[in-house]
Amino acid sequence: MEKIKAWAKNLKRQIFILYFAYRDERVPWYVKLLTACIVAYAFSPIDLIPDFIPILGYLDDVIILPLGIMFALKMIPKDVIADCEVKANEMMKNGKPTNWIVGSLIIFIWSVIILWIILKGFHVLN
Repeated sequence: MEKIKAWAKNLKRQIFILYFAYRDERVPWYVKLLTACIVAYAFSPIDLIPDFIPILGYLDDVIILPLGIMFALKMIPKDVIADCEVKANEMMKNGKPTNWIVGSLIIFIWSVIILWIILKGFHVLN
C-alpha cells in the first residue's frame, strides 16, 4: 500500500511540474499544447470515463494520464523541469487548482453521447 501512495504522490508532483512547464516561455508551443491538455484533464473535477464504470473508470487515472505525463516530461527541456520542480514542491503544500472549463467540456461530451443514445433508442422504437 505504501508503494501505491508513493506512486500517487509522485504522479501528483509531476502534474504540478507540468502545470508550471506549460506556462514557461522556454517550452515549444506544441509541447505547451500537449502539456496544457494533460494538466487541464488532471485538474478537471470530472473524468472523461467516470470512475463508477467498472474497470474502465480507472483506466484514465492509472494508464492514460501517467502515459501522457511521461511523454510530456520527455519533451520538456531539463532546465525547465528543474525550475518547475521547485515551484511544484511549493504548490504541493498549498493544494491543486481546479479546471472547471475542462470539467464543463467533459459534461457536455457526456450529455451529447447520452442524448445521441436516447435519440437512437427512440428511432429504433418507431
